[in-house]
Amino acid sequence: MAAAAAKRQRGSGKGSAAGPKKKRARKAPEEKDGKGNGPPPGAVAGQEEHFVPPPVSQGKWKNKERVLIFSSRGINFRTRHLMKDLRTLMPHSKADTKMDRKDKLFVINEVCEMKNCNKCIYFEAKKKQDLYIWFSNVPQGPSAKFLVQNIHTLAELKMTGNCLKGSRPLLSFDAASIDLRQLSSLVVSKIGAFCVFLKYFVLQAFDQEPHYALLKELFIQIFSTPQYHPKSQPFVDHVFTFSITDRRIWFRNYQIVEEDAALVEIGPRLVLNLIKIFQGSFGGPTLYENPHYQSPNMHRRAIRLATAAKFREKQQMKELQKIKKKEEKALIPEDPTEQVFETPAEEKPVEIELVKPEPKINLKKKKKLHQRERKLKKKLGGTGA
Repeated sequence: MAAAAAKRQRGSGKGSAAGPKKKRARKAPEEKDGKGNGPPPGAVAGQEEHFVPPPVSQGKWKNKERVLIFSSRGINFRTRHLMKDLRTLMPHSKADTKMDRKDKLFVINEVCEMKNCNKCIYFEAKKKQDLYIWFSNVPQGPSAKFLVQNIHTLAELKMTGNCLKGSRPLLSFDAASIDLRQLSSLVVSKIGAFCVFLKYFVLQAFDQEPHYALLKELFIQIFSTPQYHPKSQPFVDHVFTFSITDRRIWFRNYQIVEEDAALVEIGPRLVLNLIKIFQGSFGGPTLYENPHYQSPNMHRRAIRLATAAKFREKQQMKELQKIKKKEEKALIPEDPTEQVFETPAEEKPVEIELVKPEPKINLKKKKKLHQRERKLKKKLGGTGA
């Protein structure tokens, strides 16, 4: 018992155990040079051997955007890899467990609130073959629902492009009408503070129609990495492009090569087909509905109907051929001009032979006997003599 009590009284042998702890005296501030940097390591005798450099960015993290990226149950491996790639490219994202398909979508707002996230990317799988994606601003809205097509993940593409993990991307909208080579050359030339701050390239295609302008602002708030984020790196070395082609939004990710300002694709790839835009988060009044959208069920039904129509046409042709064979052929009257160019052949006289013809002479040599037969014949001839 005495030993246990002695262990509880920590620092009993010290003189300062009874009183409060004294604060350590602060060291005098070190002199700095004209550039504002401290003295180099090893310049003053008695300093520590290891010199810790100051952080690259001294700014303050103000934009507290956090994106929750998760999915429903029933997704396939390609969707899981795509979700993992997006989490890797977005350092301000958070993950969560899969949500049950029986739960309503309004539950996602509560999940985002518990995770302290104000944006959400939700992958919804149906029939284990159709994938839908939701982009939402939690909890006020708006939210947009897309059908995801032509998914190609980072591991599947095996592209040569590469970028620093956690680096901040450029966002380029409608890359089909912008020269991305000029855009990357601006980054490499470091005009002003272009490489430090994130720039948004907004062109006419996303501003001509109001629903595209709304989606542009939603994508900017979701995919842009906040400045001075703790998990981000203060570099700009890749571009997210959103281009509108065939009434769909095409997403690509390119690396900016610093040597020659070239663009090399990194991945992933996906095509977003807009379905609806809602006023609230995961529901509410419909702000826009795509009139050109065709659901995957209707698309598959159209393919089945086209295949059935081809088969039905072949069956009808076979029936017509059978009916034609059964019908009696119509007699065509003789045409008197058909035999105009026909010339009759000469008639040969008929000769009747009353005498038997002479046999033909066989000019072929007689067959030679085999060696065994010749020997046998020779032997028999010798014995007879």
